[in-house]
Amino acid sequence: MSLPQQQRFPWNLDWNLLRTFMVVVEQRGISKAADFLGLKQPTVSAALKRLELSTGKQLIIRKPNEFTITRPGQALYTECAKIFGSISQLPSLLDVDKAELRGHLSIAITSSVISEHFDDFLNRFSQAHPHVTYSFSVNESDDVATMISQNRASFGICLLSKVPQNLNTMVLYREYFGLYCGTRHPLFHAKSITPDDLRGEPFVAFQTEAEGGPLEAISHLRARMGLANTWRGVSSSLNEIRRMIMANIGIGALPIHVAKQDVAAGHIRQLPPYADLPMVNIYLITNPARRKSDAETAFLTACEAALSAIDIEDRTYALE
Repeated sequence: MSLPQQQRFPWNLDWNLLRTFMVVVEQRGISKAADFLGLKQPTVSAALKRLELSTGKQLIIRKPNEFTITRPGQALYTECAKIFGSISQLPSLLDVDKAELRGHLSIAITSSVISEHFDDFLNRFSQAHPHVTYSFSVNESDDVATMISQNRASFGICLLSKVPQNLNTMVLYREYFGLYCGTRHPLFHAKSITPDDLRGEPFVAFQTEAEGGPLEAISHLRARMGLANTWRGVSSSLNEIRRMIMANIGIGALPIHVAKQDVAAGHIRQLPPYADLPMVNIYLITNPARRKSDAETAFLTACEAALSAIDIEDRTYALE
């Protein structure tokens, strides 16, 4: 007796098509996906057409200068990402026949996370378990949360505008943001600077400073100091914000403990105000639905224990 169509679907489906489809969505185009996969464009186009025939749904609208994912396509992409996340765990899950702890930890992290407490823990864990390997991928905070939700990384370290309902979170550390200018800015060499000196000055901003974003408090700080109404430069990368500050594209905000080295080297100067500055949490996030490998379980347990033993005030890089 033959199986109904829905039950036959997973047996008839070529699972390689799902991987190709996921890359097409993430690369936002067939030619870019072909380059990424090392295939010819017609091969990728044919794979996409075969998948659409198998599902009976149009997954992507392809027109000149238009790339749109349909609702069925978005639903399929979400499931593809989960499948990819589960399959990526298999090497670690299968590596259970060794006496010593082995496995791989994939950590999705936002740019310029600097925490001496986390680095100390990472050092101790890596020394205790020399056969565990690591990969760090730098992403925007929203993308980090998405990767963890889709089970595509072991852990995430990022900012959060709100705590996701489906993820576990722990404050890794806290940091304060101040305003800075570079050596090319007239205020850098001023003997004294008052808040009035900042009024109308152009600024550069993080993309996440928008309303509802995790760095929204920085936009409130700029408004309080009367800087220009619109940004002159924008980036999701702290390093590029730093570059624009030093190039005098505009005044920008940086975490004080991160900027300390550049201040000491004479590359940038902190500007008023020096008190009541925005404080931001950096989170360690995990997916409770993820089937963790032994290495992932050991890492998370040890990390939570190590951080819990340090008071949050000591993990707050405070004003000096």
